[in-house]
Amino acid sequence: MGSSLDVTRNIRVIENLKSELLEGIAILYRHLADPVLEDTRDIAADTLSEMIVISYLLGKRLGVDYPTMDRHISKKIRLGLINENEIEKYFGDLSELARMRSGEMQKR
Repeated sequence: MGSSLDVTRNIRVIENLKSELLEGIAILYRHLADPVLEDTRDIAADTLSEMIVISYLLGKRLGVDYPTMDRHISKKIRLGLINENEIEKYFGDLSELARMRSGEMQKR
């Protein structure tokens, strides 16, 4: 009976995390559609960072541990650099992100 409750609880948590992720996207879209863009950076930073945390938690509930998530993120960044992603090509954002994550990893 205990494992049945765990499965049910896990499913409920997954559904809640999916809802929170969609809510974060809606908040961001709603704010960006506002003709008076006040505090855009603060709201974007808060909403996007919350969505990243939720994504990690959702991954964990789906059986993907945090180091695996980090490896996949690093792989996506490397692929974007190799494939000359448009954002990288014009702004160098992936290179900057790779450097930042590299420094972050060294601190651990």
